[in-house]
Parts: sequence; C-alpha cells; structure tokens
Amino acid sequence: MEQKREIGEQLLTVAEIAATLKVPFSWVYERTRRSGGDQIPHFKVGKYLRFHWSAVQTWLETMKRQ
Repeated sequence: MEQKREIGEQLLTVAEIAATLKVPFSWVYERTRRSGGDQIPHFKVGKYLRFHWSAVQTWLETMKRQ
C-alpha cells in the first residue's frame, strides 16, 4: 500500500509550481534562469526541472522580507 507524501517532500514540476503559486509557466522558467537570491530553488533531473515545495516556501519567505 502506497502512502501519500506530504507536499514538502514531493518533487514538483514546473506546471505544479506554477499552479500552486498561481503564476504562468513563463514566470517560473524565468525565475530559474536568474542568479543569486532571486533564483527559485530547483534542480534538474535530466532535462526536466524539479522543485521541493519546502525549499520554494523558504525562498518565498525570503523574498517577502526584501
């Protein structure tokens, strides 16, 4: 029996991040190309971008304080 993981532990796609943040795909892609603190935390699995929701939440909190 498969257990459902918490969202913070899941690997999310660009589409899932965009839907969760209610922004266009292009906004997410643009934030992955930035450097420094403005870059949304991500990593590549082959050619695909993936995100840890907990890292994105931390990044959002940091962005709110700027």
